[in-house]
Amino acid sequence: MLLLMDTALLVHGFAGTAGSWDAVSALLDRKRYRPLAVDLRGHGQSAGVSPISCDLCISDLLAAAPQRFTLVGYSMGGRIAIQLALAAPERVERLVLVSTTAGISDAADRELRLERDLALASEIETSSIAEFADSWLAGPLFCDDRAEVNAAARSEIEKNTPVGLARALRGLSVGLMEPVWARLSEVDMPTTVIAGEHDRQYVALAEQLSQSIQSSQLMIIPGAGHAIPRNAPGELAALLAAA
Repeated sequence: MLLLMDTALLVHGFAGTAGSWDAVSALLDRKRYRPLAVDLRGHGQSAGVSPISCDLCISDLLAAAPQRFTLVGYSMGGRIAIQLALAAPERVERLVLVSTTAGISDAADRELRLERDLALASEIETSSIAEFADSWLAGPLFCDDRAEVNAAARSEIEKNTPVGLARALRGLSVGLMEPVWARLSEVDMPTTVIAGEHDRQYVALAEQLSQSIQSSQLMIIPGAGHAIPRNAPGELAALLAAA
């Protein structure tokens, strides 16, 4: 069967850049996929672009992408990808959600998360990018990653600026996001939901996402943690090629 080339629009997580996808892009079958990764507002070469909101990021992504594409979102980028798929389902051929969530359902928990993210944004602004990288990679999501994986992550983080990341956190915090769990039944494109075996919180969220999206499959990558594009790029590229 002849397969036509599809654009894979790759949406990075918080404190990443388009380069966060390089390891995955290098392993994609170029006869099947044309990888397209962009810097979200507040990140990388878009560090100075403002204002920053989920809706504006969605507009940027739709403007950069062809009429139809496969949409792959990781972590914060996965949250944006879900919102994009709901806003413009006619554009999305296939949806791939990696280590992500559809939002925080409890209003009090959402408010607490926003408070914490706003406090973190203020801390980022008063730190160097190297100091932020130290703190971020020592956090529970990444502290168990291999040294070479976190070294690659650091090189991407250091392409950002403290001001840009602080603005991005203020505009894209999950605490600001109205949860869309109740709307996931509207997602009717083929969907793959992926989490790393050792990322227990996001395994539970992935199970919930998969149960809520009718045309979905759940894939748990053995031995992987949260940062799947960095610590399991081969497995992720293989899952993209499998459909």
